[in-house]
Amino acid sequence: MTILATVSENDTPEAAVVGFAITPDLEIIFDTITTSRKYKNLLKNPAISFVFGWDTEQTVQYEGIAKVPTNNELEKLLPYYFKIFPDGIDRKKNWKDLAYFYVKPKWIRHSDFDNNKIEEIEP
Repeated sequence: MTILATVSENDTPEAAVVGFAITPDLEIIFDTITTSRKYKNLLKNPAISFVFGWDTEQTVQYEGIAKVPTNNELEKLLPYYFKIFPDGIDRKKNWKDLAYFYVKPKWIRHSDFDNNKIEEIEP
């Protein structure tokens, strides 16, 4: 689980906890329901950011543009998601208001505060 931030229709930030999976190309896939604030926000403004971590004083900040995947894209992304969330298979079959987004990174920063290291990662 991680925290994602979106921009509301009133241009205010909104944050939510989300389960996610990541591909070898550092793309993120997650699901949500179409009645959620994040779903509505991302359809109007696809700018999104995430913050991962902190348990070991390490974080990753990640910014990108969220997209609803095409059927072909979703077919390639879902194995990564289902590996992390096997229960997602039942959600996909049974939840009629389920939607998926994927995000390609535009900016990534890794911070390791224990070792006083901060680095930007080229996506």
